[in-house]
Amino acid sequence: MECFGEILDMVRRKGPVVHSITNYVTVNDCANIILAAGGSPIMADDAAEVEQIVALSSALVINIGTLNERTVASMLAAGKRANALNIPVVLDPVGAGASDLRNDTLRRLLQDVRFAVIKGNSSEIRFLAGEKATARGVDSDEGVMVSEGNISEAARMASSLSAATGAVVVVSGRIDIVAHTKGAWAVSNGDPLMTRVTGTGCMTAAIVGCCVGAAPTELPQASLCAVCAMGVAGEVAAENMGAVGGGTGTYRALLLDAMSSMDGPTITCRANLRHVV
Repeated sequence: MECFGEILDMVRRKGPVVHSITNYVTVNDCANIILAAGGSPIMADDAAEVEQIVALSSALVINIGTLNERTVASMLAAGKRANALNIPVVLDPVGAGASDLRNDTLRRLLQDVRFAVIKGNSSEIRFLAGEKATARGVDSDEGVMVSEGNISEAARMASSLSAATGAVVVVSGRIDIVAHTKGAWAVSNGDPLMTRVTGTGCMTAAIVGCCVGAAPTELPQASLCAVCAMGVAGEVAAENMGAVGGGTGTYRALLLDAMSSMDGPTITCRANLRHVV
């Protein structure tokens, strides 16, 4: 955890440009959370420019939440260009398993693009790992979410997918898992209110993009820092709700505020993680 403050400082010092080809439901939230963390967002998704844009960037985030044939071509082109330039690529496989279009696109992406990090909910990661999984729209099936009862199994599954893809694998949920070939960690930060705001999972992927863009040689640590930072921001926002009142709209604003004020001492003190495998 001592390195988390250094990674957050690097994000704010370097201001990594995070190129996001993401979904139109949460694009504004992702841009704002990148700014709050200290990065610089650019949300270009036209195939005519994505290769040029990614060449100017520190990281690329590909999110398939509102997939269409036009953006599939953009994702593939941007991902290949990022690989050629050794720019880390983050995949958020939103709704994996829900439709043939999503599944075929993920197959093509995983075949043609080398990912630094794959971040998804339990159902999405299980699907990519080749295990039986069901989803409720783009949300995870409650029956497969990570819990204290299945945490070791979930960590082994994530580590197996990491070994198969070469990517750090992040499983988001009430308990988050961050895994790579040398180990897996469980993160128990966050607040239930995060599930009442659209896009907190997408925002987590955006923060991963910030952290790996700033520290591309420290992918596991950067990914773990991003997950902890998002969870701690969720907790701080919930605590601040008591002072200001309001509902989920207020919580969304407080979440951005908490990320914008996140620092090394806060994340080091509050990060709740443990080694699992």
